[in-house]
Amino acid sequence: MIKTLLVASASLFMLGAAVAADLPQPQPVPAEAAPIGKAPIGKTPVGKAPEPIVTKG
Repeated sequence: MIKTLLVASASLFMLGAAVAADLPQPQPVPAEAAPIGKAPIGKTPVGKAPEPIVTKG
């Protein structure tokens, strides 16, 4: 009885360790240099929606 319980608990422990090893690990986000002078900052009005597109026909 004790041997069966010991084998069952050891098997469950090994199964749990194997499942935990397969879980994804969070990876740090690679740092990139910010683009300088590429964005059109200040070229559009802030808080205003774009004009609707009017099609003919």
